[in-house]
Amino acid sequence: MGDGALSVREKSSTARVVPPARPRKLAKVPFVELADGRLQGVVSSGSDIGRVYVSSVEAGTYAFACSTNNNRPCGGARGGFCNHIRALVDEAVLQYGVERVARYLKVEVSGEDPDAHTVFSAMSRTRPAQGGSSAAAQVFSRFLRHLAYLELAPDTTPLPEMQWFPTTRAVA
Repeated sequence: MGDGALSVREKSSTARVVPPARPRKLAKVPFVELADGRLQGVVSSGSDIGRVYVSSVEAGTYAFACSTNNNRPCGGARGGFCNHIRALVDEAVLQYGVERVARYLKVEVSGEDPDAHTVFSAMSRTRPAQGGSSAAAQVFSRFLRHLAYLELAPDTTPLPEMQWFPTTRAVA
């Protein structure tokens, strides 16, 4: 990847900026991340505009959890992955690319052109257990934090909570 499209701040940042594999629409899955040993995120409800689901899949075991933002269990996650997990995997592949998602989740994908369906099917075949929803509060809290940044006016001054990033000219 050339760095012609990167801004000066991105070029000088110590945090690596990774562009999305492909642009994605945020209406169905507004938040997706590979963090804490899980693929996790927030998925909008198809039937109620005021409801979202917090879904996650653990790397390696594929133990999954899905519940509403007020900790009610997902009705579709009984004995297997629900449609929210499928949407989460689809959007993660768009955001990070199939190779990175498969590597993070420790999924063996085969075939010429693996895609989100290949990753989802490989995980489903293992018949993973339903895990606890203990991480849901943390994931939803991070999602709300990201939404709060959208309310800020555009500005070039540093944000105090982001000051833990070291400067590029810091002396140890």
